[in-house]
Amino acid sequence: MRDSSANHYERAFEGWLIDQQVPYVRADEHKRIGTMRQSVKNFDFLLYAPLGRRIIVEVKGRTFRGTTLAGLKGLECWVTRDDVRGLRAWQKALGPGHEAAFVFAYRAARVDVDFDGRDVLRLDRDCYVFLGIRIEDYQRHMRVRSRRWQTVTLAADRFRAHAIDLSALLA
Repeated sequence: MRDSSANHYERAFEGWLIDQQVPYVRADEHKRIGTMRQSVKNFDFLLYAPLGRRIIVEVKGRTFRGTTLAGLKGLECWVTRDDVRGLRAWQKALGPGHEAAFVFAYRAARVDVDFDGRDVLRLDRDCYVFLGIRIEDYQRHMRVRSRRWQTVTLAADRFRAHAIDLSALLA
């Protein structure tokens, strides 16, 4: 992995990409494009999926404090409105063949977690599981979490209905 300054969730996701031999480009998320009045938040990764598809990814790191991933319960999935606007803007700007998605990187807070058969990445002493959700699905079902902080989220049943393993996102 190249960038040791990235947060541990992004490093873990990059490790997963390397392990799975998924071609990708890492974006410089510290820069924004646009004018001072209206800028667009950069995404984190551009993945080169089969059949010429490109997936624009924004990684969101969360801690999973539960004991099992069966039923995908207890998983936080909030993002900022700026995250949603940024992914949508990039998808539109990059055009056909590009799709945008959030990747939620969950770090297990406990050592005795039942991962329910999901792909687990071990990085140092931590275990991570990744779930993706396409921007269309997220935006269609999002609801306000905090007006003050400009965050949105999905109801648990909506998240469970639309969250997919990364292998499905890449297929």
